[in-house]
Amino acid sequence: MSNTKSNRLLSLDTLRGFDMFWIIGGQSLFLALNAKTEWAWLQSMTTQLHHAEWEGFHAFDLIFPLFMFISGVAIPYSVFGKLEKGTQKSQLYLKILRRTVILIILGMVYNGVLSFEFDNLRVASVLGQIGLAYLIASIIAINTQSFKAIAIWTTGILVGYGILQLFIPVQGHGAGILTPEGSINGYIDRLFLPGQLYGKVFDPEGILCTFSASAIILMGTLAGITLRSKSTKPYEKVTKLTSIGVLLIVLALVLDNWYPIIKSVWTSTFNLLAGGISFLLLALFYLIIDVWQLKKWTFFFRVIGMNSIIIYMATVLIDFRHTSRVIFGGFANIFGDYSTVVLVMGFIFIEWLFLYFLYKKNVFLKV
Repeated sequence: MSNTKSNRLLSLDTLRGFDMFWIIGGQSLFLALNAKTEWAWLQSMTTQLHHAEWEGFHAFDLIFPLFMFISGVAIPYSVFGKLEKGTQKSQLYLKILRRTVILIILGMVYNGVLSFEFDNLRVASVLGQIGLAYLIASIIAINTQSFKAIAIWTTGILVGYGILQLFIPVQGHGAGILTPEGSINGYIDRLFLPGQLYGKVFDPEGILCTFSASAIILMGTLAGITLRSKSTKPYEKVTKLTSIGVLLIVLALVLDNWYPIIKSVWTSTFNLLAGGISFLLLALFYLIIDVWQLKKWTFFFRVIGMNSIIIYMATVLIDFRHTSRVIFGGFANIFGDYSTVVLVMGFIFIEWLFLYFLYKKNVFLKV
């Protein structure tokens, strides 16, 4: 735990909080509203609040890679900053390895390891993938540090991963079969990944997916280098981030004709599209918050973003929905058919108060 707020990039904390909001209740709120209304725009929106079944891309598919991208943006500020102050690389390696181990353990706790039902345990997890992908990306970043070198590594990972998925044959299926059973991701996971697989025959947080995910963290690192540059003016930073984002999106959509965008196996085209959108969102938040200095609206999201790991774990350790029913149940009944919407708003409010209490006490989980 840390009890200091330190100097932070407000747009980054706000974007992280905006991202986490959809996980801790935003999705549930809009789905509940859609269930009780006939608003056409809301029906279209709620389609985007579910993952694409396999090929394709929905807005909700961005939530996880955006969080990874944001963790990459922080690398030039945290890791490079320590190197510039004289911290030895070996010290950073140990700290990053410790972070990885803690995230893997937390991910297993999230998956239910404490129930001791080891036959049904899923070892792979969202937090575990973040930890391992961050380990890969940060080691590359520490030993390169330049925008050009990291861009080359990112390109190499995406190209190499594409070659694996498209040209390496899988026993019983052949090469380039991007299905749950036929993908090389599923084949490797079935051979080497312990525990249950999320998709039965593959795992979206599996071995090769984690390797691919390191590329989007490196994309975030490129964005972080851009933002941290003292020689680049703010509007030039916005232009550069926007240009990269547009380029990646166009490249992803063009390549999608031959190499599908599939989140579940983290195709390189998925990384390009998610990374491109992440660049655009970061440019927008940076422009509004850090350049135009429009900050008042950000507080709600910053409180969430500054303790993202705590609230992610708390959603499975604390029954906020039950607490909402206890506190707001009678009040919600006044609204009749909309009682469900009120209860969802209630548990989001309780979650936020929990985080606000930690914020006021200067308590932040730093892994």
